[in-house]
Amino acid sequence: MATAFKAARAAEKKRKLASDDDDDEETTPAKKPKLRNKQRVLLLSSRGVTSRMRHLMADLAVLMPHAKKDAKLDAKNQLRLLPELADLHSCNNTLYFEARRHSDLYMWAAKTPNGPSIKLHVQNAHTMDELKMRGNCLKGSRPVLSFGSEFDASEWGRLAKEVFTHVFGVPPGARRAKPFVDHILSFSILDGKIWFRNFQILEKDPTATEKEKGKGKGKGKEDGMTLVEIGPRFVLTPIRIFEGAFSGATVFSNPEFVSPAAARSLARRTAGDKYTARKVAQAEREGREEDRRVEEDPLSMRKVFA
Repeated sequence: MATAFKAARAAEKKRKLASDDDDDEETTPAKKPKLRNKQRVLLLSSRGVTSRMRHLMADLAVLMPHAKKDAKLDAKNQLRLLPELADLHSCNNTLYFEARRHSDLYMWAAKTPNGPSIKLHVQNAHTMDELKMRGNCLKGSRPVLSFGSEFDASEWGRLAKEVFTHVFGVPPGARRAKPFVDHILSFSILDGKIWFRNFQILEKDPTATEKEKGKGKGKGKEDGMTLVEIGPRFVLTPIRIFEGAFSGATVFSNPEFVSPAAARSLARRTAGDKYTARKVAQAEREGREEDRRVEEDPLSMRKVFA
């Protein structure tokens, strides 16, 4: 009898505890799921890239530990394959370098599979080996993205800023990323072009900073940090922004952009026009000399005593 009484009391306690837990769950608000940054970038190029282009891609791969490299794409006219390749590699961003005539380099930055995508022309590219600057940063460290105020002044600038944030921003949970932030990726707009620079964050010795303050130096530099450019550096000229990934309606078109092939053709045509003008002037001069020439008199000394 006593055993049955104890079992009944234990069952009653369990019921009370269960009812108290249900009341707590109803009163406490449900926790929102934590958002995770899962940005992954597929990095690849087309056939025909030169050594300089290949080294530039290698430098960007070092700066983006969340990127996955793939083999070169054979078909230049089949960009619709890129969203499928990105899906196979579990990437939601694509950075594609397209080489033309072994001299012109174009860069595509796209959000896959739904877009948007930006086509840019790469100019004045300098790799880390070419610059030979004294700065250095930890391989795999996360960067701080710095965008100029010019990006917020136009619609295409705001869209490009968002795409570049997803492409170049390294998520904290990336597999090969280090838990350090020691460099800055700077994007600025000047003359309708996007200028890319990479700076290292140098922290001075705190003891040396205190000594400078004691001597009256270092006023306004309480943090003791400086920036040193590392590289690479290049300039991007926006050409078009498409609504989809590598396709779709044109959202923005740069009316001031002139393709490198058209610029070279214009230069050759200008040189050809100079040559044609010189030949026309030479023919006119010879014609004037022919008109000024006087016919020889048949009774001249040379004719008579010939």
